Amino acid sequence: MEIPLGIGFNGIDAFILVFVRMTGMFVIAPIFGRRNIPTILKIGLAFFLALLLINTIKVPNLSDYSNIYQFAVLVFKEFIVGLTIGYISYLVFMGIYMSGQLIDMQVGFGMVNVLDPVSNIQVPITSNFYFILSMMIFLAANGHHVLIRALFESYQVIPLGGAVFNSNLMVDIIRVTGNMFLVGFKIAAPVIAAILISDIALGVMAKTVPQLNVFVIGMPLKIVLGIAVIIITMPVFISFIDILRDGMSGELLNFIKNMGLKK
Repeated sequence: MEIPLGIGFNGIDAFILVFVRMTGMFVIAPIFGRRNIPTILKIGLAFFLALLLINTIKVPNLSDYSNIYQFAVLVFKEFIVGLTIGYISYLVFMGIYMSGQLIDMQVGFGMVNVLDPVSNIQVPITSNFYFILSMMIFLAANGHHVLIRALFESYQVIPLGGAVFNSNLMVDIIRVTGNMFLVGFKIAAPVIAAILISDIALGVMAKTVPQLNVFVIGMPLKIVLGIAVIIITMPVFISFIDILRDGMSGELLNFIKNMGLKK
């Protein structure tokens, strides 16, 4: 059996570190991290991407470690780098889950949940619908290329075994988490506004026409109005996914710079 050139030139230890960083990203990244994708497919894709990458990156001197324990620390650091890249890309799209949660609470679908295969938790149906639609748009717009490109470019800033985890990284994670809630509110704002107006109208009707049972009318009215607003705002939502993709690319670059030695 012949050893691939990249492994032969740069060493099996360097290949393992590249492969581990690839695997870390595929654990949780959008699309790649979904549990309905076979594990063997994720491992195989990470393996062949590592074969391609090992021939293109500049491998630093990895002779500093003297035993298996120090090498295990390097492996762990590389896995955390890949996991961070995947987590930030996934966190950007978590705002879509937040928007679906807000919409379902207003429309009346809050008690109707489905199982999300990624997080293994119950999520509202609107959140699942929005997330599946966003992933389809993300794939159609070659968003998965953004993830792979970010991982390839990370080696220009973060050499093998050279990741640095400082306080700026935690500050950025908190900032991205805050932006996640902001994104969710922006997506759900039209539906929330429409439901609020309908609640005000029903309240006025309840006062002017006491014989009218607003509870019987209000529930189907909110459902129809919510679905109608979702359909009307769908073109805006699709264009918003492109904005999220560009924002994800910028956030990934920012986190890579914070974890690298080059500032």
